[in-house]
Amino acid sequence: MIDIIKLDSGFGRWDELLALIVSSFSYMDDIIDPPSSAHRLTLASLAHKATSEIAFVAIEDNRLVGCVFLKPETDCLYVGKLAVAPGQQGKGVGRRLLTIAEDTARELNLPTLRLDTRIELVGNHTTFGRWGFQKTAEKSHPGFDRVTFIEMRKELERIPA
Repeated sequence: MIDIIKLDSGFGRWDELLALIVSSFSYMDDIIDPPSSAHRLTLASLAHKATSEIAFVAIEDNRLVGCVFLKPETDCLYVGKLAVAPGQQGKGVGRRLLTIAEDTARELNLPTLRLDTRIELVGNHTTFGRWGFQKTAEKSHPGFDRVTFIEMRKELERIPA
């Protein structure tokens, strides 16, 4: 059984969380340019990110198998560092974490989820599309004269109170 928990000040498994993110993003290393920001994360920056954003981890048999970081913006909830352990991909962990993101957006009265995904990661575009996201913009990282990522958004259905 997989438990989803919200990170708080009592969380102490930063090394495991960093390893999870790096390992789940590693398949991108020879595909994307510029390199993933996951490579710039440190234990300290990750802990700070978890306090400045809303973070959740998925745990199975006391192992971290997934995470997501959520950042409220003016008109949406930004979904970042959605990571699922390589051996757990395709088993619904990512979908469960996105359901938590949807619930969090509704609690914050934000009508939309937003995420960015690299232009080269067509499989991610397809997966997010199946989950209800639509491409809303093409953008470039600083210093690049070509599109390096796309923005995708998902409008959330209102749930009556």
